Amino acid sequence: MSIANYSTSIDPVKTAGEIMGMLSAHAATDVNVTYESGVPSGLSFTVPTEFGERGFALPVRVDGVLRAMQGDRAIPRSKCTQVQASRVAWRVARDWLRAQLALIDAGLAGLDEVMMPYMLVDGGRTAWELYAVGQGQIEGGTQ
Repeated sequence: MSIANYSTSIDPVKTAGEIMGMLSAHAATDVNVTYESGVPSGLSFTVPTEFGERGFALPVRVDGVLRAMQGDRAIPRSKCTQVQASRVAWRVARDWLRAQLALIDAGLAGLDEVMMPYMLVDGGRTAWELYAVGQGQIEGGTQ
């Protein structure tokens, strides 16, 4: 099965806007898109949680998508470009977020719960990045 959305023609700017709308409809108080050469390269947002305002960074890793596309023989080589990978990465991120928001809407989880790996915790690093660095400590059960 090929990567979802590999044939999309939707511009990353449009998709980033759709994501911003989804987040604002789910109580985000601040949504920021970062750009590189006029193309969206990342997105962060703030939402109120039971523990106070929390910041999150949604991963949109275009290089990873490009590598996956290049490794997928079912995807035409003409689609395996940085520009197309950016389109695909943003659509996949949007679809993933939409699924997470459906869990929240159904009362199965809270936004801070499903987004915890992407919570900004240490000078702009995510909880996942801290976990990856100190994984041995977490596995050992020490603090």
